[in-house]
Amino acid sequence: MAITQKAIIDAVPTGLFVAGTWREASGGERFDVHDPATGSVLTTCADGTPADGMAALAAAHEAQPSWAAVPPRERAEILRRAFEALTARADEFAMLMTLEMGKNLTEAAGEVTYGAEFFRWFSEEAVRVHGSYAVAPNGATRLLTMRQPVGPTLMITPWNFPLAMGTRKIGPAIAAGCTMVVKPAAETPLSMLLLASLLEDAGLPPGVLNVVTTTHSGAVCEPVIRDPRLRKLTFTGSTAVGKVLVEQSAEQLLRVSMELGGNAPFLVFEDADVDAAVDGAMLAKMRNIGEACTAANRFFVHAAVAEEFSTKLAARMGALTVGKGTKKGVDVGPLITEKARQGVHELVEDAVGRGATVLTGGAPVAGRGHFYQPTVLTDVADDSRLLLEEIFGPVAPIATFTDEADAVRRANATEYGLVGYVFTRDNARVLRVAEALEFGMVGINTGIVSNPAAPFGGVKHSGFGREGGAEGIEEYLEVKYVGIAT
Repeated sequence: MAITQKAIIDAVPTGLFVAGTWREASGGERFDVHDPATGSVLTTCADGTPADGMAALAAAHEAQPSWAAVPPRERAEILRRAFEALTARADEFAMLMTLEMGKNLTEAAGEVTYGAEFFRWFSEEAVRVHGSYAVAPNGATRLLTMRQPVGPTLMITPWNFPLAMGTRKIGPAIAAGCTMVVKPAAETPLSMLLLASLLEDAGLPPGVLNVVTTTHSGAVCEPVIRDPRLRKLTFTGSTAVGKVLVEQSAEQLLRVSMELGGNAPFLVFEDADVDAAVDGAMLAKMRNIGEACTAANRFFVHAAVAEEFSTKLAARMGALTVGKGTKKGVDVGPLITEKARQGVHELVEDAVGRGATVLTGGAPVAGRGHFYQPTVLTDVADDSRLLLEEIFGPVAPIATFTDEADAVRRANATEYGLVGYVFTRDNARVLRVAEALEFGMVGINTGIVSNPAAPFGGVKHSGFGREGGAEGIEEYLEVKYVGIAT
């Protein structure tokens, strides 16, 4: 018998998780968690205070020495058990995520699969943390290097991927032997709280993972960041907030990982398979309702195939079903807040005001919830805000080009550098364009680049550091050199 939505919500612990104990906030306050599809209140969560943040840091600091001493195989087994439990409870986590964030159940299930893979991947990496041994050039000493855990880490996770952005950070931290304080987004705290409960059941010792939910993110996080007991900060979110956090981190010279905003170009060359490019565009644009830093944000299409591509993309986008994500047959759920929906519409209106043509969509959906019509625009002017700012919604602006160098120049004409997409059947062009694009990741003839086995991250204002892949665990390790006289 399928578990009910109410039962899923009721199963989520909604307090703070500090030192292995679920407790209320020190101020006794709680905040509402809403369903963006209806505006109704799903439940309430403890509203943590700065004192709660410091208590979580104290717990992580106290647990760090004993956790670092746990053998890698034991840490790996905890992650493996967590992977298996998360996989077994995929339907429960997917429904919870859909209720609090809005994405449809198919996408939510995909996120659970993706998120769980970080636990499996880093369970395998935990036992592969290596050092080195060498003879000094003069032969007088031996050079030994070892990798040790960085230490207590503050993790600030976003609302758009409330499970996977947590596992992508927690997995390598557990594997490396780091303790954690996690501050999930107030819009979507439930997935992280249920994940903390799952990790507790998987055998994670008290104090290794601490979770503080709060609507006062800055007030709670800043004292933690400025405390000398913290050794690392990792954040996924907007570039504006990321810059503030980096400034705060400088006081303690923290190790910092930042996965920030994106403005992904999607280039379709004249020799591309147009149908494959449309398929890729649907994945790159509409994953997570377009509320993803990896979402295709700017479509640059060669003039020779622009009409065919635009017509086919508009037909696909216009055929999508908009509605509450828990309902069967729904393709596109609500945006996270009314403010977010209004921001998307302002970008569309700006483009239309500058001469863009709406092929499909172009307006909010009437009624309850924060829904916006899947939208395709052509003839988008270069100075339109749609091409300059991160959209974070189901809107595809299309501009044309005739010259490869010009397409690359326009793709690079952004402060962001997370990911770019290229569709072409010319192998020489693949290498030429991939090397020229100023992005941390490039997808060639594919609309999805995220993979737990690959390093995820950007350059320029999209941040620094990498999550996932063999590189992911390095973010949680320090290198120590030992010189041994002989």
